[in-house]
Amino acid sequence: MSTKMIRTLVKKEMLDVFRDKKTVIMMLVVPIVLYPLIFIGVMQLMAFISSGMKEQNYKIVVEAEDEGRFVHKLEEFIREDKASPETDDAEDGAYKITIVDEDSITDYETALNEEEIDLYVLGQIQDGKMQYDLYYLSSAENSAYAANLIKDVCDALKEDMTRQMIAEQGMDVEAILEPIGYERQDIASSEQSIGSIMGSILPFMLIVSLLMGTMYPAIDTTAGERERGTLETILTLPVTNRQLIVSKFITVAVIGIFSALLNILSMGAITLYMYKMLDMQTEMDSFNLAKFVPAILVCMLAVFAFSLFISAVAMCVTSFAKSYKEANNYITPLMLVVMFVGYIGFIPNIELTQTVAMVPVANICLLIKNMLLFKVNYASIAVVLLSNIAYAVMAILFLSKIYDSEAILFSDGKAGLQLFERRENLKKGGVPTVSDVWFLVALTILLILYVGSMLQVKFGLAGVFGTQMILLLVPLFLVVYTKRDIRQTYGFAHAKITGYLGGILMSIGLVVVNLVLTTGLTSLFPESTVNVETAFSNILGDNVAAVFLVIALTPAICEEMLFRGVILHSLKAKYKIPSAIAVTAVLFGLYHMSLVKFIPTGLIGLLCCIVVWKTGSIYPAMLMHFINNAISVVTTYYPEQVEKILPVLYKNTLSVIDVLCLCAAGGALIAVGMVILYKPKRAVQ
Repeated sequence: MSTKMIRTLVKKEMLDVFRDKKTVIMMLVVPIVLYPLIFIGVMQLMAFISSGMKEQNYKIVVEAEDEGRFVHKLEEFIREDKASPETDDAEDGAYKITIVDEDSITDYETALNEEEIDLYVLGQIQDGKMQYDLYYLSSAENSAYAANLIKDVCDALKEDMTRQMIAEQGMDVEAILEPIGYERQDIASSEQSIGSIMGSILPFMLIVSLLMGTMYPAIDTTAGERERGTLETILTLPVTNRQLIVSKFITVAVIGIFSALLNILSMGAITLYMYKMLDMQTEMDSFNLAKFVPAILVCMLAVFAFSLFISAVAMCVTSFAKSYKEANNYITPLMLVVMFVGYIGFIPNIELTQTVAMVPVANICLLIKNMLLFKVNYASIAVVLLSNIAYAVMAILFLSKIYDSEAILFSDGKAGLQLFERRENLKKGGVPTVSDVWFLVALTILLILYVGSMLQVKFGLAGVFGTQMILLLVPLFLVVYTKRDIRQTYGFAHAKITGYLGGILMSIGLVVVNLVLTTGLTSLFPESTVNVETAFSNILGDNVAAVFLVIALTPAICEEMLFRGVILHSLKAKYKIPSAIAVTAVLFGLYHMSLVKFIPTGLIGLLCCIVVWKTGSIYPAMLMHFINNAISVVTTYYPEQVEKILPVLYKNTLSVIDVLCLCAAGGALIAVGMVILYKPKRAVQ
């Protein structure tokens, strides 16, 4: 690849991007001007609100059978506040409380609702002791604030009366009220305290600023160039698609990194300013900035890695758009997802485990948070950085596939989202578009996460059936509404007996191979295994027939119709067979939302895709899916009988001989199934 050509293209892309004022504003004005103004403005606003609440005149009515004790304590509270050393002036900053005569109001509820008074205190003797009831209007700010003030008065009055009653009994007041003494000793250093505060705020601000910094350059270098009509001109030059993609990617990533560095400097300056202000007011302990150097260096590496990832993802999203406006619409969901996941830094007690270290966005937030808390784990640092780079590489490879497709570069609209088109404008036949499929995947995942999880928690096994109905009915609605060919979309076609036989052998062989994989994955991810087993045991019941129906048969129909039906056939119509099969298998593994189940279910999805492709029918894949799930149900409900036949299934650990024998047996069955499958001709649809 010619580096000279890439440098030339990067220079051209940079010039194009910086001609756009939006990019310059988002990269320079926001971090340098807007963030300091926001922080300082918020601080000033909070001080103004606090001062304003103090300067209000709170009108309070006291009607109590306590010989004026409460009123006396209230007046004492006002005098103490005026004489407090925190107020420079006897009047300035002191609470202004006016005690209103109770005879001046006829009904306290009316007076409160009309805000003639802010608080009504009623004191009555109940069960031999004084009971004070504070009536206020929570919807009125002054009334709610007055209630909080008077609560302090009540606490002080209660303490005075308690001391007086103990003293009247001739007992030692301090010995009774203060039987122990304690004082909290915070051993956290100033660096740790500041790091704790920054660790919650800084990661979220960084990922948002990186996203904002890469968003507009990504739009400009993809959809913007297409809208300007310059993309076709570039493609006529002696430039390969890979050179073009790499130059665009470098441009977006560099701008994102530069924008993030400006944000870091801006937020660092704000933090230093806030620290100096607190230091002058409270005489805080000084901190050693040098201790943050390792954290800063790792943060810089994290910013670099995340910039690569988010730049590639943003370009993938915006590459499908035909105009600047459309690209903004496409990237908005990405921004919402990134911001939502970024909130993980505010959640306490979330650890950066090896599993979480592979989750995009969340891993960066938790890594920066841990570094600022001086929690260093080199393995986690490596996993986070390498995973983000790996995701970026995968996104770039996907982006290269996009730019290799003329149908996407010069879209005729047939690959667009047709679900929101007027139905009378849609033509009958064919399979759903790729855009419809991705929308369907996103919508289905959301429904499963929210509706499906609630159904399973509330109704157990019946809830699982309801979840499967979501997988069946939502895609079916899309297919029917967009007038797609149901038989072609789902693969409803006859298959020869050899197709079923090959599928059965492959399914049984894969069960054997997955036993080895699951045993190994269980040792690597024990927490995920426990969660899967707990979730599975919670939905099972005593009705074995119902479990077979819901766990074995229903997913074999509903999940196959979604993944090996709608998704596979739609992707197959747009991309090459290997790519369509690989993407469908990965989506099927991700759908089960478990690290332990990802690889085994992904392999099941892979073989089912191959069977559907070779036979032209979805029915053998449904049978394979049913056999896999049915074996799990049988081993769960009839462990003693199965253990007598196959004791190896119930071993906690497998010996080397066990692993070799199982892999050989499973591999042989899969190989025989493949031979049978590939031998006959494909069934005619």
